[in-house]
Amino acid sequence: MTTEAHQRGSGSLPTERVTGRLRPASPVESVAADGASQTASGFLRRISPAEFNTAMIHFYRGEVQRSNTWRNRLDTTTNWAVITAGATLSFVFSSPSNPHFVIPINSILVAIFLLMEARRYRYYEIWSSRVRVLETGYFASLLAPESTPQDEAWAEHLAADLITPHFTITEWEAIGRRLRRNYLWIFALLATSWNLKVYLHPLPARDFNAFIERATVGVVPGWIVFVVGVLFNAAIAIFAIGTLRLREATGEVLPKHEFALRPLRAMTSWTAATTRRTTVRAKRARQRVRSGGATGEFKKIDISETPDRDRTAEIRR
Repeated sequence: MTTEAHQRGSGSLPTERVTGRLRPASPVESVAADGASQTASGFLRRISPAEFNTAMIHFYRGEVQRSNTWRNRLDTTTNWAVITAGATLSFVFSSPSNPHFVIPINSILVAIFLLMEARRYRYYEIWSSRVRVLETGYFASLLAPESTPQDEAWAEHLAADLITPHFTITEWEAIGRRLRRNYLWIFALLATSWNLKVYLHPLPARDFNAFIERATVGVVPGWIVFVVGVLFNAAIAIFAIGTLRLREATGEVLPKHEFALRPLRAMTSWTAATTRRTTVRAKRARQRVRSGGATGEFKKIDISETPDRDRTAEIRR
């Protein structure tokens, strides 16, 4: 009798257990689950203006801290270059018997510091560009709402950069900017000091032939050392001038150069092509992330086309 009562109370449950099939979810339960998920996602997206302002302020403070950290690292490599150059010149001119080839060795070391600083400058520009986007798009509209156009382009740009961070400038622009700011003067000082050392010590050279003879380093003739030095410094000067027209950096105030040099157009177009390739790689990375968020797979994008907003909205759905 107990078994019959249990069967009456449980209804069709024993039959479902025997068949081993799960009970299908009722339409009411599925609708409730969908509504709960939509409510949760909607709650995460709907925030009050005060919460949004608080988040933007903390985000701005974090990006400023990051940019300041990498800015200090830029100063570190510059200090290394200045200290090594000063120590080298002090050693060379302290005695007439000290060799002059220490100065070209130091020039190579300073060039290595330049490459290191250019790499750090590219990382600095990532955080500095975000700071500039917040200042021009968010804070400027708060301070002057009448004169500043209201748009959401800055928010879309910032969100895309947070999803797929990428370098905002190329290696060539970073090297050119740090070279013109600091290292060009260090190279000029080293080149001038080498010529003075060869000319003055141990006694002033009588003529140019005596100057070339003193420039000899071991088995390397003096004219080869002199020509290599001229080519090295000329290449540095040409590179510094050739990268003047690159304007991808946003972290500093950029002066406008109105002149143009025809012999350097080929070099400038080459660096501009490198910038376009970097931008294309960033767009492809963003598109893969957006498509992967909806389907879980990566989607191959034609790099010759830029996805528009309609296509992006469809992928997000």
